[in-house]
Order: sequence, then C-alpha cells, then structure tokens
Amino acid sequence: MSLLLFDALLCLLLLALALASMLSRQLTHAVILYVAFGLLMALAWARLAAPDLALAEAAIGAGLTGALCFTALARQGAPAAALKLSWQQRLWPALFVLLMLTGLLQALLQVPASAGPIPEMVMLNLADSGVTHPVTAVLLNFRSWDTLLELLVLLLALLGTLQIAPVPTQQTSWRLSRSWSELLAPLIILLAGYVLWAGASQPGGAFQAGALLAAGAVVLKLNQQLSWLGWQNIWIRLVVVAGLAVFSLVAVLAWLLPVPGVNVVWLRWPPDYAKYIILLIEVFATLSIALTLTLLVVSEQPATQLSLARENETGAGND
Repeated sequence: MSLLLFDALLCLLLLALALASMLSRQLTHAVILYVAFGLLMALAWARLAAPDLALAEAAIGAGLTGALCFTALARQGAPAAALKLSWQQRLWPALFVLLMLTGLLQALLQVPASAGPIPEMVMLNLADSGVTHPVTAVLLNFRSWDTLLELLVLLLALLGTLQIAPVPTQQTSWRLSRSWSELLAPLIILLAGYVLWAGASQPGGAFQAGALLAAGAVVLKLNQQLSWLGWQNIWIRLVVVAGLAVFSLVAVLAWLLPVPGVNVVWLRWPPDYAKYIILLIEVFATLSIALTLTLLVVSEQPATQLSLARENETGAGND
C-alpha cells in the first residue's frame, strides 16, 4: 500500500512539474522545473524496473539537457519583457497535457494482459545473440537498425548544431570546481567502463556509458580543462564518426563474408562471433556517443566557419 501511494504521488508530481514548466512565465524557472521533472522521471523509470533507462534519463534528460538549456539562456542576452497572457492562452498547454495523458491512458488500457510471443522468441534465441541480457540482444543483434539509426541521428544533430554554434569566448572557472572535476573524472571513467561491460548481462550498455562520459566531459570542458576537445581536432571528428562507421562496416562484412552453415541476415551476427562483434560496436559507439553529446552542449564554431565570420565582420567594417 505504501508503494502504491508513493507511485501515485510520483505521477502527480510529474504532471505538476510538467504543467508548471510549460506555464512558467520566466525561462529560468521553466528550466529548473524541467530539470526537476527529469530527475523524477529517472526515479519513475527505476520504479518500473528499468535502471538503464533511469540512468540515461538522469544523465541526458536532467543533466546534459539542463546544462544545454542554461547555456542557451546565458547566451541569449538580456531577457525580453514578459508577455501578459490571457487565461485562454494559459489554458492551451494544460489542455495539451491532458489530451496526451488521455491518449497514454487509453493506450495503456489496450495493452494485452499477456506478454505476447516476442519475449519468448527473444529468450529462445538469446543463446545465439552473443550476450545474456535480452535488451542488449534486441538492440545490438535482433533489431540493430534501432541502434544504428540512433547513431546516425546523433551525428546529424551535431552537424546541425555546429552550424549555429556560438563564437568561442575566454571564460574563467572556480578553483574549487576544477579540483572537484579532476577528482570525479577518474571515477566517472571507471563507472562508465563498468556500465559498458555490464551491458552484456545486465542493464547498461553503450548509450548509458556514453552519457556518463559526456556528463563528466561537459563539466571538465566548462572548467576549461579540455582545451583539445573541439570539432577542430581531427581525432575528435574521427571518433565521432567511428561509432556509425564501425557499425556499418561490421554489418557489411558480416553480410559479404557469411559463415558456413549460418543464414545470412542483414545486421545479424554469426553466433560464434556475436559476442566480440557486439563488444567492438559498443566500444566505438560509447566513445562516439560521449563526444557527440559533449559537443552538442559545449560546441563552438569550427575554425573555418569562425574565420569566415571574422572576414565578413572585417569586410563590413571596412565598408
């Protein structure tokens, strides 16, 4: 009964924070409420026995996205005068949330009571997947398209962000903040390595490990401790693209070089080599995801784009 009450209060708090964030008239308060919403959403995923999603939500939904929103607020300059909204205009976001909630409840009521045949099929083929965790088997063997397209979406998002990235400026950081980041950086690397390795047999994997590394890299970058981490560095570019490139290359090789006695299926790995293939993909995907998420938050204009902007400013000044 106590857990049921806790879950009910958690759902009510999520709805209240969502509405408060959407209806807030100050952007700073809206971002703070959004970060709080992300933390409670991570707790909700944990209550649903999905610790991998809870970890990703806490690192990305509350951490990196919150930092990205605060960075955007800091770069927008002086805030404009708050607009006075009528009660009808304030009602639309609330109606939108209620409609979304109604749709989710309706979809929930239509979920069949039985699990269906898919979990059983996954468990029957789990021995040939190369891992012992069903979620990892689905995302990196049975339905590898999902993970491959996620890497592609992240890469496209980064390329789009670089086109509108701000001009780099000289910033200073607190000595205490720099000391704490130096202390926590090795711990984050160890934790990310464990999460990556544990993904074969329990919740974890490349995306969660990459999110942890990105969170640590963002803190270090904001403290001016990773001067080499930027799109101008050719090695950073190679690692960012390596996740998608290695995934695609392994898929092509597995398709062109079939193993005798094994049916050739696109993005399905031979059972004898699946474990090593998945480990190879996840290592490069982890590094690619970590750098991509980091650059999405703290990206700056590339050197070529910055030089063109300065040339345009110089030309305009001479005119």
